[in-house]
Amino acid sequence: MLAADPAAVETRLRTACLALPETDEKISHGIPAFSVAGKMFAYYRHNHHGDGMTVVCVKTTGRDEQEFLLEADPDTYSRPAYLWPSGWIAVSLADPEWDLIEARLLASWRLAAPKRLLTE
Repeated sequence: MLAADPAAVETRLRTACLALPETDEKISHGIPAFSVAGKMFAYYRHNHHGDGMTVVCVKTTGRDEQEFLLEADPDTYSRPAYLWPSGWIAVSLADPEWDLIEARLLASWRLAAPKRLLTE
């Protein structure tokens, strides 16, 4: 589903991403992308190629975690086009549970962050 107010969702997502240490934002393939020390950890997509969804794409530990999340909550999680094979999952932002979104962002950030940031 699409978010009712995608601009507000994007703003809140941006704030959450940029609150994490050493993060940056750039436009990648026409969408906001967030990185830590140069490695991507989140992408914001709103109606990407007309898919009818507003999501944040985040890293996972791999296929087992992806499948677990999809089975556990198919209304929240989906397979992101192009990113799924690389271990990413899409989290719905149509009616966001911000505690869940922030937890997924932090987990994704940790997967992308250099070890020096994880020990600080």
